[in-house]
Amino acid sequence: MTETLGWGDYLTIGIYFAVVLVVGILSTCRPNRGSSQGYFLAGKSMHWIPVGASIYASNIGAPIFVGLSGSAAASGIAVTIYEWHAAFFLVALGWVFVPVYVSCGSFTTPQYLRKRFGGKRIRIYASIMTLVGYIIFNISIEIFTGAMFLQQILGWNLYLNVAIILLVTAVYTIVGGLAAVIYTDTLQTVILIIGATILFVTSWLDVGGWGAIQEKFMMSAANYTFNNSIYSCGLPREDSFDIVRDPVTGDIPWPGALLGLSTLGMYVWCQDQLIVQRCLSAKNMNHSKGGALLGGFLKLTSFLLFVIPGMISRIKYPDEVACADPDRCYEICRNKAGCSNLAYPLLVLRLLPDGIRGLMLAALLAALMSSLTSILNSASSIITLDVWRMYRKKAKDTELMIVGRVTVLILVATSILWLPVMEKVQGGQFWAYMQSIRSYITPPWFILFVIGVFWKRTTEAGVFWGLNICLVIGVIRMVLDFVYTQPDCGSGEPDNRPDIVSKVNFLHFATILAVIATIVMVLISLCTEPRPERKLRRVTFWTRHDPSEPDLDSEDDEMFEKEEERKEGDEDSTSDKPIEQTGGFVDAIKRYCYNWVCGTTTQSKQKLTTEELRVIRAKLISIEQPRFWRYMLNAGAIAVTTITVFLVGMFY
Repeated sequence: MTETLGWGDYLTIGIYFAVVLVVGILSTCRPNRGSSQGYFLAGKSMHWIPVGASIYASNIGAPIFVGLSGSAAASGIAVTIYEWHAAFFLVALGWVFVPVYVSCGSFTTPQYLRKRFGGKRIRIYASIMTLVGYIIFNISIEIFTGAMFLQQILGWNLYLNVAIILLVTAVYTIVGGLAAVIYTDTLQTVILIIGATILFVTSWLDVGGWGAIQEKFMMSAANYTFNNSIYSCGLPREDSFDIVRDPVTGDIPWPGALLGLSTLGMYVWCQDQLIVQRCLSAKNMNHSKGGALLGGFLKLTSFLLFVIPGMISRIKYPDEVACADPDRCYEICRNKAGCSNLAYPLLVLRLLPDGIRGLMLAALLAALMSSLTSILNSASSIITLDVWRMYRKKAKDTELMIVGRVTVLILVATSILWLPVMEKVQGGQFWAYMQSIRSYITPPWFILFVIGVFWKRTTEAGVFWGLNICLVIGVIRMVLDFVYTQPDCGSGEPDNRPDIVSKVNFLHFATILAVIATIVMVLISLCTEPRPERKLRRVTFWTRHDPSEPDLDSEDDEMFEKEEERKEGDEDSTSDKPIEQTGGFVDAIKRYCYNWVCGTTTQSKQKLTTEELRVIRAKLISIEQPRFWRYMLNAGAIAVTTITVFLVGMFY
């Protein structure tokens, strides 16, 4: 399967890496990077265009190139619903959830949970589960799918690919913080869209347009599939061009797509720190909502940029992409379950000319690296601001940023150790693997945030025990999925899986799990003491405009408390003092390198009065909008949702 790249391809990739590094490193020269707010929230100064581009790039990683296109090649256009759902949820993020997060002054979603419910266990629980999810479902999958692409198509060693990818990614992620991530995401979004558009137009013209795709796709299968009934599973689905599919026999049944997928989508787009952090970095609510709208609009393009090319690849290379014989599939892609994951890479390497092919490889690497940088920065912010600060409340900015950098290194090392596991469990479609695992874990978290934001009576005990009960149920189903695997297409083996595995689609199971979580959380909340009204200020949708913040006696805001302590005390501490400027040229270089890597500064920090701090804080937690821009953004939200409904209706 190894393909040869031309010198133009290598030149394009080299230029891409150089530009990304330059942009990433230049973004570290921002004046406010020497504080935790500057490092983890880009100083809350981001414009709506970088915010929206970063939301899009953070989600469009290698699994989209490999997984989404592969699933489209295997089963048709229905997988598009995963992308189009995002438009609705990004509107919900900007109009419902971000105003609540901002109004109560949260840096991270676990921090919001502490403000909303009190205590430490929910916040620690959320932090741990988020980090485990990042390692198992995000970082390792991103690394593995990107490295697998380079290994299977170009013949490069898997771990060499991983080392190259991580080397470039880690440099500006560790040093530059969220600002570097967002600026490089913006650049990578442009590269990604240009490259994917070129491939779409080229493949569309090559195959003959939409009519030819509909006709040829239904006949695209390996030659031996038509002559042997045992390989009938390798034929295209009869409902390949329907988005709304049968509730029982459909691979993406419409009740699951409507309800179960909503639980996954709401969590990913409205509660996951990876996406929420981008909106929290915006300079105000106008830019936060504008960024969410831009991200939602860009997600609508996935049908053309990834789904259609995946289907075209099956048309052009059916013996490989649509292989049904396990032995032949293993010869082609070292995977007996199928080779649909090769759909997009094959189209890139065989259809595009020299130079342009390198641009597309750069686009894939851009998608991979933008997702990795976003995940790593979000994970480091959770460890630093939610875990480390819990036990080191007086930690200085220098200490916090060093902890954040070390966290990135540890997460990368842990994810690399998970790669052998990924090699063992990979299936025919990475997309189905990712979504099924999320279906067993995230529904109770979706319910937690929704009832926490909208129902003031929700208590900490209710959500805590609801999470634990649903975690046990979800893990049992996940273990059953690993133990009782579906027979490979063409193997001739009977399907002996239990009914709960074979007959209950993972999206249906997500719906069931969400219902159980709701019942448990509501019942236990009604049986436990409610949270006082004074502690619910600005932490629910109904109280987001309250003039006062949550009771500071028990729900203290850590950032404000920390600034007060820095202003009033700890004068003898040297952790935030500038390094003494003595010595010669060599010492000056050492000081500069130390400050650049650790995010510290040799400039004295300005002492602010209590009143000045309160004015700054009031600006940071403000959710007010000018009337004109509020109306304009509301019109944009209506337009994006209307376009999405129209698109779904077209392929009903």
